Amino acid sequence: MSRLFALVPCAGAGVRAGAGVRKQYVPIAGRAMVAHTLDALSGVARLEGTLVVLSPDDDEFERHAPGRAGWPCRCGGATRAESVANGLHELSRRGAGDDDWVLVHDAARCLVRAQWVNRLIDACADHPVGGLLALPVADTLKQATGDGVAMTIDRAGKWAAQTPQMFRLAVLRHALAKAGADVTDESSAVERLGLVPRLVLGDFENFKITTPGDFDVARRLLETLK
Repeated sequence: MSRLFALVPCAGAGVRAGAGVRKQYVPIAGRAMVAHTLDALSGVARLEGTLVVLSPDDDEFERHAPGRAGWPCRCGGATRAESVANGLHELSRRGAGDDDWVLVHDAARCLVRAQWVNRLIDACADHPVGGLLALPVADTLKQATGDGVAMTIDRAGKWAAQTPQMFRLAVLRHALAKAGADVTDESSAVERLGLVPRLVLGDFENFKITTPGDFDVARRLLETLK
């Protein structure tokens, strides 16, 4: 029977967040962002373990996330794709099989809930490819030209990708090796193999903290859960 592992890329600097420190260690509602993320994943009983991919020069993780469930591995690369690929290699080294599922989740999506992860697992466990949490696009989309509007884009059938994204270890490893470093999520790499991942309904609160204003939103939402 296939097992399930989580992989959390946590090697980036988070420059756009403007926090002056690695984004994943900025405190939100009393704890580092990544601590919230790992706490949520630890609530998913079906996960065998969670690998946290850190930068080789990261000496902060244990201080900001003491005692958090996760296997820290300082094998991060220059890009997200490289960090995930290195993390897959480490999971294999730790005994994960080619047919085991890997759920890749952004450290910066710290509002994730176990129930959403379980929804993804339930939807994809028997799927031939795997899939991802995502939301149908609700806003009107505009194509820009400089600071003006070139055209309005039909939003029908368009979804905003979230994480976790769940694929078999061997498939994802092959997809990333073929796609190169320019892919920004795992699904796009798998799609380039001609495969069709399943879209599983996510949640608005499962947004990725990217800009300074996002921290305030996340803080307010986390404080409502106390």
